[in-house]
Formats: sequence, C-alpha cells, structure tokens
Amino acid sequence: MSDPAGSLRSMAVHVVSRRRGAAWMAKTHPGAAVIDVTSKGPTPWVHLSPFYPHGGIPVPFTPEVTGESVEGIWQALKVFEGADVDATKLRITTMTGLKRTVRRFGAVRGHRAGLEATELLPYEEARRRVYLPTYRWMLENRAQAEVAELRALAAEQEVVLLDYTTNSDVTDLSTPLSHAALVARYVRGEEG
Repeated sequence: MSDPAGSLRSMAVHVVSRRRGAAWMAKTHPGAAVIDVTSKGPTPWVHLSPFYPHGGIPVPFTPEVTGESVEGIWQALKVFEGADVDATKLRITTMTGLKRTVRRFGAVRGHRAGLEATELLPYEEARRRVYLPTYRWMLENRAQAEVAELRALAAEQEVVLLDYTTNSDVTDLSTPLSHAALVARYVRGEEG
C-alpha cells in the first residue's frame, strides 16, 4: 500500500541563505533546483513571500477584516513601547514600507490578539497564533499552484529554497522565522 504522506516527507527540500554564493550552492547542492522565495524572487516564486500582496487574507481574531499580505498583518498587529497597532499596514500592496522597527518605535511589547483586542501575545505565542496560521492560510488559499509545482519538482530532484534567514524553529526567538522553512515543511506534508 502506498503512503502519499510518507513519500512527501522523503522529498529533498532544503532551505539555504540567499546570501550563499553560486559556487557554494553548486558544490553543496549539485543539480538542485534553486528557487528564491523572497520578495526579490522571480514570478511565480515571489508569491510565496510573506510580503506578496495576495489580498483577502483574514486577520486573526478580527472577524471580517483582511490584509493584503502576511507581513502586513504581522506588522499591523505589532505593539511597541511608543506605538500601538497600525491598520494601515493591512492595505499596502507594494511589498515595501511594511516593516515597523524598534529603532523608530521602541521595544516590542507583543502582538495584539486582533486589531481591537487588549490581549498582548508574547513573541513565540504570536508566531504560533498569528504568523503560522496566517502564512498557512496563504499557502492553502493563495499559493496552491506554486505549492503543487514545488511538490512536482521535489518529486523529480532536490529543491533548495532561498530565504534571508534559515531559522525553522518557532521557539528560537533570536532570529526571524524562515518562511522558506515553512514552505519546505508544507511541501513535504509535515505538520506544524
């Protein structure tokens, strides 16, 4: 009896820093399909970037409110010492001007559990309750064709996904979470 989930998990899909050079890539992953899934990547792979403005992405804990991009939602719900939520981030369609920084607004206090909520989620909990479900919704509802194409590629050859960060551990708060790592897990059919 075949195990489709098991065959998905055996796919060779890796995440590598976009900053690695072509020579390193050729030596370490010879013959691999190298795909840049960042906001600088080519079409159609840029559609996997959290910055890509798919539109109509539900904002967690905020019924009937949507955002253009996963990153816009993440940034909109972020709360700083000197600034609360910023719903204008939900409407940005240019993939620029989304980031809200500690340099400008002070230390991050957390993420609101919805635009109107009083509850502040700590960073790891916000990753689990805001970022992960929002990104997964985007994969399942806005990037099905890209996911299917990655699965088809990975069934034939090794695939390397390029991202700016390679952190796949939701509990590692020292560095941003890699969306490419989330894509790799999803393509392989892994939960979490």
